[in-house]
Amino acid sequence: MPSANDHLPIDPALQISNLFGLDIRACTFDEATAHLLQVASQRDHASRIVVTPNVDHVVKLDSDPTFKAQYAEADYIFADGMPIIWASKMAAIPLPERVTGADLFVSLCQGAIQRQLSIFVIGGQPGQEAALLASFAQTYPGLKVSIFCPSMQFSADGEEGTEAMRLVQQAQPNIVFVCLGMPKQERWCLRYRKEFTQNNAPLLLCVGAAMEFALGQKKRAPLWMQKIGMEWFWRLASEPRRLWQRYTTQGVKFIGVLQRERQSQRAKRHSQ
Repeated sequence: MPSANDHLPIDPALQISNLFGLDIRACTFDEATAHLLQVASQRDHASRIVVTPNVDHVVKLDSDPTFKAQYAEADYIFADGMPIIWASKMAAIPLPERVTGADLFVSLCQGAIQRQLSIFVIGGQPGQEAALLASFAQTYPGLKVSIFCPSMQFSADGEEGTEAMRLVQQAQPNIVFVCLGMPKQERWCLRYRKEFTQNNAPLLLCVGAAMEFALGQKKRAPLWMQKIGMEWFWRLASEPRRLWQRYTTQGVKFIGVLQRERQSQRAKRHSQ
């Protein structure tokens, strides 16, 4: 039986840029989508985990080295935040563009319809399964989808974490979207990676609020704002009470992390 460390052949386009202590895939969005659909279509390998760090994630990981080491074990790390793309210019291999969880959710759902793949979503408000299934049917006709909406007290080691694992094993989807926010979603995926054999779930993605954007429950920033790195401002204006501390406090902390990373990258260049 394959182990969690067994890997599919990696697409040559998916180079790695080491940044903030993470091996981030240096590829375009289209390359990432094509490769992940290939992974999801095959059941002869252990489950693959996808994480998409942004500035908030980088700051949280910097303050928790133990969890950062676990997070770094994800099979595919794609840069969600535009500041990470900008910061990569000082690395040996710059990142060409963002590969966001919100965009991956949409593209992989569309690809799943075309390839007749099934998905499983963990997220949403408790008791909302029927309404979400109806919304999926309207937004993505023909998509095979199952949903589990846990409580706000969800934890990887709790009863709901175990129940989520059992439901995924039972459904045997090609793709699992875990929409619980960081770090709950990452802790759950990493906790149960070994429980998912090649028949259970080839691909698991930690994608936060991606489902809400994909179903139109929340509106994303206009494309021009996304391209210039101002999507954070749009989200802050949309949910100021919930997000103001994240985008102010975390933003200031990120400056310190960025300065240390600049020194680290400089040291790497001098040692080569």
